[in-house]
Amino acid sequence: MLVAIVNYRVADLVIDCLRSVAREISSVPGTQVVVCENGTGDDSATRIQQAITDNGWGDWCSLIPLAVNLGFTGGNNVIIKPAMSRSDPPEYVLLLNPDTIVRPNAFKALVDFMDRNPKVGIAGSRLEDPDGTPQRSAFRFHSPFGEFEANLKLGLVSRLLARWVVAPPVRDDTFETDWVSGASMIIRRQVIETTGLLDEGYFTYFDDIDYCFNARRKGWPTWYVPASRVVHLVGQSTGVNAHAKRIPPYLLEARRRYFLKNHGPLYAALADIGMIAGLSLWRLRVLLTGREDKSPPHLLADSLRHSVFSKGFMVSDVKLRP
Repeated sequence: MLVAIVNYRVADLVIDCLRSVAREISSVPGTQVVVCENGTGDDSATRIQQAITDNGWGDWCSLIPLAVNLGFTGGNNVIIKPAMSRSDPPEYVLLLNPDTIVRPNAFKALVDFMDRNPKVGIAGSRLEDPDGTPQRSAFRFHSPFGEFEANLKLGLVSRLLARWVVAPPVRDDTFETDWVSGASMIIRRQVIETTGLLDEGYFTYFDDIDYCFNARRKGWPTWYVPASRVVHLVGQSTGVNAHAKRIPPYLLEARRRYFLKNHGPLYAALADIGMIAGLSLWRLRVLLTGREDKSPPHLLADSLRHSVFSKGFMVSDVKLRP
């Protein structure tokens, strides 16, 4: 198995992650870990390499330093592409966020599940807070109804549209799902051979959804494996987390790319209508009831600005902007 970790501005978290990986590396014999230092522009590469050397991790861990930031997709592809071109490519590739801590047997649980189920293409871990509280990490594909429900946040509507809710409640059993978080996502070698590398047009965000969607099109389903437990320090690697912080443009651009690329202009327009209508009704509820609005600032205006109605219906690459 190849474990791919991409660092950007979180070298300390990468080292903590590697420390947890070190305790699990023997559970899956032959596992190799590659860290891509994704153009942070400081001494991150030196610090990570020093940690690898000082802790004796060099037998199973190596570092690829880059001069520029290629995003989550590009950084992972720098790791995956040469591995897949070898005469003995890895049977599995595990995408692992730098802001994670691997729990005991997390690797083994994923690999054992994949070995037992050769028709499964992708599997994801149960992500959780440091105290063990589970995070929602098995999802349904985004849809116009799902966009409306998520942004309206009204109990009655959520119940009526339950089959389209993107992030359903956490379950404790192993089951097939539409997509899993790329924070800890294992991919079978044959999936990469048939589906290709990650789409670098996303830069970051929606790339995991896109990959699971296109793998399914090729006949490779995705499953959720809660026996594999991984602590996820939400948003530490990107700066986007549960706190009310303005959504960066590249996330909304990635969302538009996903809908246009995979579903076409009409569906993308309906998804934007669903999101904008849901946000508008939510804002009206806030104004009429005086309830606290914990939504990211300017979300309605930003959603309009980055919708297909403002940016057009051409599939375009996401550019990193503040």
